[in-house]
Amino acid sequence: MERIDILLSIVYLLLFPGFLFLFAFSLFTEYLDRKIYARIQRRVGPPFLQPFADLVKLSAKEDIVPEKAEHFMFTAAPLIGLAAIFAAFLYLPIVSTTGLHSFNGDLVVVLYLLTIPTLAMFLGGWYSGNVFGQKGGMRVASLLFSYEIPFFLALLTPALLQGSWKMADITRFEATHPLEFVVSLLGFFIGLIALQGKLERLPFDIPEAETEIVAGPLVEYSGRRLALFRLARDAEMVVGAGLIAVVFLAGPEPILPLEPVYLSWLVAALVFLLKTLFVIFLLILLKSAVARIRTDQMISFAYQWLIPLTLVQIFIAIIVRFFGGI
Repeated sequence: MERIDILLSIVYLLLFPGFLFLFAFSLFTEYLDRKIYARIQRRVGPPFLQPFADLVKLSAKEDIVPEKAEHFMFTAAPLIGLAAIFAAFLYLPIVSTTGLHSFNGDLVVVLYLLTIPTLAMFLGGWYSGNVFGQKGGMRVASLLFSYEIPFFLALLTPALLQGSWKMADITRFEATHPLEFVVSLLGFFIGLIALQGKLERLPFDIPEAETEIVAGPLVEYSGRRLALFRLARDAEMVVGAGLIAVVFLAGPEPILPLEPVYLSWLVAALVFLLKTLFVIFLLILLKSAVARIRTDQMISFAYQWLIPLTLVQIFIAIIVRFFGGI
C-alpha cells in the first residue's frame, strides 16, 4: 500500500497535475494568448506548436553571461522564479477540493510563492550589469507594491465570507453558496486587473517597455536562461488564473460524485481547467483592449482606485458575513 501511495505521489508531482502538465498547459495558454490577440487585431497568429518551437530554439542557442553580471544571481534568478511557481501550483485543488498539500492557511502560502517570481525578475535585471536591465528591475520592484496589495486584499474577500484561509474550505463554501460570487464580484475583477499587473502584461508591461528600455530586466538574457524566464511567465499566468478560479469560481466544484473515483478526479480537473481558461480569456481581452500606461499612472491607479475598491469589497464581505449571511 505504501508503494502505491509513493507511486501516486510521484505521478502527481511529475505527470498530472505536476510539472509536465504545467509545462504543457503553460505553452498551450501562450498559444491561446498569441492566437486570440492576433485574431482580435485581424492577424493570423502563430501555429499551434509555435510556443514549443520557440522554447526549443531558445534552449539550443548560445547561453551568454555578460562580463559585468554577477554570475550566480544571474543564473539562479530564472530557476528561483520557476521553482516558486511550480511549488504554488502543487497547492491548488485541481482534481478535488483538497489539494495534495492542503492545510489551513495554504492560500497565504500560494500568495507568498507568487510574489517570488517578481523578486526573481528584479534580481535578474539588477545583477545583469546592464543599465537597461537594472532600470527594468527597478521598475519591477517599484510596481510590486502597486498590484500586490489589491491582489492580496481582493482574494481576502472569499476567505472572509467563509472564515478560513484554506482553499479547500473556500471552494466547498462557494459550491454550496452560489450568491457568494455575487457578493465578491468586485473583488473578482480587481483580482483580475491586479493579476494582469503581476504578469506585467498590457497595459502594465512597464518594466519591459521595448520603446523605452529595450527588453527591461531580460535585456541581457539569452539561450536557456531566457527560455526559463519565458516559461516561468507562462506558468505564472496559469497558476495565477487557477488561483482566481479556485478562490472565486469554486475551482473543481461543483460536480456530482462519480464512480470510480478516478473518473470523478478527471471531471473535476476538466472543470478546473475550463474555469482557468475562462480567467485567461478575460486577461487576453484586457490585454487587447488597452494601451501601455506610465509607471506613475500605474501607481496612481492602484492607490486611488484598486486599493480603495478592495477595502469597499472587504467591508461588504464583513457586513454580509456577520449581519446578513448568504
